[in-house]
Amino acid sequence: MKKALLFLLFGLLALVLTAVVAIYLVVRFALAPSPGEWPTRIQAGPFALNVGVPTAIRLATSSWFGPWLHGRSFQTAHGPVQVEWVEASNTLALICAPCTASVPALGTQPLRLDTGRFTARRDGPSLAGTLEAIPAASTVSTLAGDNLLRARWDARLTQTALQIHLDAPEAPIARWYAVLAPSLPELQRARIGGTLALRAQIDLPAERFALHPRIEQFTVEGLGTEALLDARTSCGPPSRLATDSWLARAVIAAEDQRFFSHPGYDLAELTAALDANQNAGQVERGGSTLTQQLARLIVTGSERSAERKLRELLYAVEMEQTLGKARILQLYLDNAPWGEGGPCGAEAAAKRYFKRSARNLEPAQAVWLAAMLNNPGAAVGKWQRDGRIDGERAKWVAEGISGLNRAQREALKKTLTSARFAPP
Repeated sequence: MKKALLFLLFGLLALVLTAVVAIYLVVRFALAPSPGEWPTRIQAGPFALNVGVPTAIRLATSSWFGPWLHGRSFQTAHGPVQVEWVEASNTLALICAPCTASVPALGTQPLRLDTGRFTARRDGPSLAGTLEAIPAASTVSTLAGDNLLRARWDARLTQTALQIHLDAPEAPIARWYAVLAPSLPELQRARIGGTLALRAQIDLPAERFALHPRIEQFTVEGLGTEALLDARTSCGPPSRLATDSWLARAVIAAEDQRFFSHPGYDLAELTAALDANQNAGQVERGGSTLTQQLARLIVTGSERSAERKLRELLYAVEMEQTLGKARILQLYLDNAPWGEGGPCGAEAAAKRYFKRSARNLEPAQAVWLAAMLNNPGAAVGKWQRDGRIDGERAKWVAEGISGLNRAQREALKKTLTSARFAPP
């Protein structure tokens, strides 16, 4: 009797193993990438498979295979995913709760969505669907009416690529914050007005994207930045520089040439920085205005994360409304760092590097101080090693200074080329 049971047990085990191996082989050969097809590698339990992405997409959105996926769940690199199949419309739906996505352009910390729902329907090589994001329960009560963010998308699938066009219609900026950064402490007290709409193009597997945001009537109240009107700098004596001083004009040329025309953020610069950083796979270009840099210096810190950038934006928008351009520029000049572990504030930097007050800097000295702000630690190090300033960077700053005629600009650039500033 025992031998019979053991024989039966081993027989069943052999059948199970045979079935598993058979399924593995079928899946492996059915999904194996064809020559030239866009491939990826997936882990399915103990098995690792090379999969053709276009083949897998066509299979998952087919009317004969999609129903088999209904009700199944998968653990992915972006979070747990529940699959649904809507028979009436032959639509695949993926629900992820919570979801994470790494976007190198925004820093090392991934973006997190409390709940996301993605739908896809295929018609030959064309795909279309919706993308919905739902904010965390703790922030839903702060939003009036519909608390979802919705976008529609369409795409064209080839053997080598997937090009996606996404269109998110106008929605309250407060809702975008509740979805993308629900844990920000500022959301408990900030009153955020305005709307944001977004169009995007995403190219896979190249991981290139182009963003086209449109912001209307962005306002922020309740963060208390009006207290900075009378604030004193901790960097030392204030410089009391006028907006038309050489150093102030040079700093604007170096860091934010549209300072007097933007509302605290520069959409053109932000989107250009996102594109450059995504292509580089890391944060290489900041895209922040002087107002955003000031918010980073005195409030948010310099952590490289999407949440810090979103906090910085809130403070920048409110400071533009409570302080005005002249005070923002003055605060920036009095708090900016001029070298790792070195002086902060324009007055301390002028006295450290040129032994004079910031108001008495010569034009070339002011330009070089402004040029250093791009990377103060590296600029000082190079200056000490080489015994001379970075002339090319300084000339680039001189090109952007407002209020100079051609002769004055050329004379300033010539001075910068021949200047011999003693290294600190």
